[in-house]
Amino acid sequence: MGFRLKTSMQTKEIFEELGSRMNLKPFALCKLAISMSLTSDEPLEDYKSLDNTGLELNRQTITAQYDGLFKALLEQHAGKSLTDDEYFPTHAKLHIDRGAVMLKNKYNYSSNLEHFIKQIINNDISI
Repeated sequence: MGFRLKTSMQTKEIFEELGSRMNLKPFALCKLAISMSLTSDEPLEDYKSLDNTGLELNRQTITAQYDGLFKALLEQHAGKSLTDDEYFPTHAKLHIDRGAVMLKNKYNYSSNLEHFIKQIINNDISI
């Protein structure tokens, strides 16, 4: 069972940029990235990320007391039961890397974090 994962360098760069613009830490951006990735109908198997040169993140920091919920959401998206090793780090890393790109693209259409959140609440953009 893995307790750490390493993101891609692209994800690290996105989190550094968005972190300064949104004033959010990587663990919070991970949660947003996972939620963005889960909205995609595209199978996770179609997204490949072999780069592990980015941020090193701890499972407890990302999922905290909601680890079971995160696993259930990733299993539902995958349409199958995931072993602990498939869930974390494999699927979690792919969702974070894919979601980071999606998050950056969505946030670029917002002027600031407050505007971004209002757009999400009003369904002006999907998350």
